[in-house]
Amino acid sequence: MPDDVEPEAVAARLTAAHPQLFTTDMTRSCTFFTQQLGFSIGFLHGDPPFYGQVTRDGICLNLRHVDAMPFTGNIRETDHLLSAYVVVSDVEALYAECRARGAGLHQPLTTQPWDTRDFVVRDPDGNLILFASG
Repeated sequence: MPDDVEPEAVAARLTAAHPQLFTTDMTRSCTFFTQQLGFSIGFLHGDPPFYGQVTRDGICLNLRHVDAMPFTGNIRETDHLLSAYVVVSDVEALYAECRARGAGLHQPLTTQPWDTRDFVVRDPDGNLILFASG
């Protein structure tokens, strides 16, 4: 924005963000999110489905089918490339639930130097989802 232009008052407010995760197998992803992480299917679109959404407690994660993952090798793991960052009210309870459900843990529950407690789950397509204390 040029320095001589005054920003106008904005009435619109941002109300949500829906991260989009890529998957090569929509059925496998939906099974993972519902059985391992306790999400519900919000919707599936297409026959066969190529787009969908899983939801839990007002959090929405969009799923997009791709024929091949856009990331190669293990760059997501080595560079800690998160697909989603989700804030939760009780991270310890969710961590225990995810462990009991057999979710693929990429990082165990950890206290970070900035006093956030978090853990990272890896889905079957390699998407890293971080769950953190709020």
